[in-house]
Order: sequence, then C-alpha cells, then structure tokens
Amino acid sequence: MTFLGHKFRFQVVIGLTWLFAASFLANPSIVHAQLEQADSGERYRSCLENAYQRPEDTFEMATGWIGEGGAEHARHCAAIALIELGHYGVAAQRLEDLVKDLPEEKLDFQSTLLAQAGQSWLLAGDLDRAYRAQTAALQGDPTSVQILTDRGITLASAGHYGEAVDDFTQAILKAPGNSEIFVYRASAYRYLGEEGLAAADLETALANDPENPDALLERGILRRLSGDEAGAREDWVRAAVMGEGTPTGELAQRNIEKLDLNLD
Repeated sequence: MTFLGHKFRFQVVIGLTWLFAASFLANPSIVHAQLEQADSGERYRSCLENAYQRPEDTFEMATGWIGEGGAEHARHCAAIALIELGHYGVAAQRLEDLVKDLPEEKLDFQSTLLAQAGQSWLLAGDLDRAYRAQTAALQGDPTSVQILTDRGITLASAGHYGEAVDDFTQAILKAPGNSEIFVYRASAYRYLGEEGLAAADLETALANDPENPDALLERGILRRLSGDEAGAREDWVRAAVMGEGTPTGELAQRNIEKLDLNLD
C-alpha cells in the first residue's frame, strides 16, 4: 500500500498554492513584487491587495488601467489576478512578457517577477518552463531562499531528487530556522532511499516547530516504512489534528484509515 505524503507533485487549489509536500497546498508563497512609482504607487498597492481578495473584479479593473497607460503596474496586477483565478499558464506568460518590457530603471525587479512566473508555470504543470524561469531568477538573485526552495520543488516534482536536495541545502544554509525546507529536503531524501538523512531533517524540523503537521506527516511515513505502525499512527493522528481543515490534515487522516484497514 502507498501511504500519502510528500509526493513531489502538485494539485490545483484556490489561491496561490501548490502541492509539493502536503504543506505547499496550505502555505501560499507567491513572491510579491513591488514596482514602486510615485504617481501610481498607491493605486498599484491597492490593486495588488484586491487581486488576492477579489481577483475577477481586479482583473477587469487592471485591464482597464492598462488601456489608460498603466504600463507595468497594471500588467503585473492583472497577472496576479489571473493566478488567483487559476489561469496559471496565461499569467506566467504575461509575467515573462512583462520582464522583457521592463524599463531600465526597474530591471532590479526581474528576479522577483521571474520567480512569480516560475511558480505560475509550476502550478500550470509545465515543469520545464518553471525550472527555466526559476534558474533565470536565481541568476539575478542567487541567494534568495524563496527561489532556491521553489526550484527545489520543481526539480523534485520532475523526479530530480538529488538536484532538489542541493537547492534545499543551499536554502537551509541561508535560513536554518525554516522548518518547512527541512521537511521538503526530508521528502527528497526519502525518495533517494536516504531514510536516515530524512529522519535527521525531520528531527530538526520538529525541534524548531514541534507541532508542524507536515513534518509529522512525513515522519509517520518514515516510521511506517520502518515497520513502526504505532509510531506512524501517533504522528498521523497529531498531523490530522494540527492540520485540521488543510490538505496535510486530510492526507494524514487518509493514511490513518489505510493503516487501520490493514490493506497491505
């Protein structure tokens, strides 16, 4: 029987989220790019805020703003609204087109917009384009924890677990207190058959955050693989409680049911 957890694949859900490790569904992390400009800064900030709350109305408003000469601010806001509406591929292409058209004084924002495009391509299921966008983003911002983590997720989603570990490791070196990245790397290690390294990462994640439902879900899988059904069930029960109402909690509950049915 296959127990469910960090599958290095993604599903589409409402919001800026994806599934790599169950936690990614519950933790939106699309990077916010602020293309500051005095004459449209307040309108731009308001547009971005509304894009996450009322994306359909905001897309129509941003489209009208583009027609008024809103330039990159309006185009970026429209792309964010499209992501929220689930039009990931269209949004990703718009973000990449925006990068090409950025005026010279705003080139510093290329990496952030490319990172957004990469996340959008991942949500759209185009791993090749996600990887290319994220790699380009890292060229401009090679120390970004978020972009390194994103590219690691893309690599793992494509089955390149060793390379994913490399990106997660670089991210961890820069953010050693980020429990989620340890969970992601633990999942990659598990797929590589490095269960000892996976267990060590989960120990660190849970030391930093003892009630982390994603770490508990993943540790339960490791315990089940080692034959410790009681330990696995204990972790999954805690994950189901801590992650109630989230995809992580749902996966934990399904694993408990599978274990209790004893259908191996």
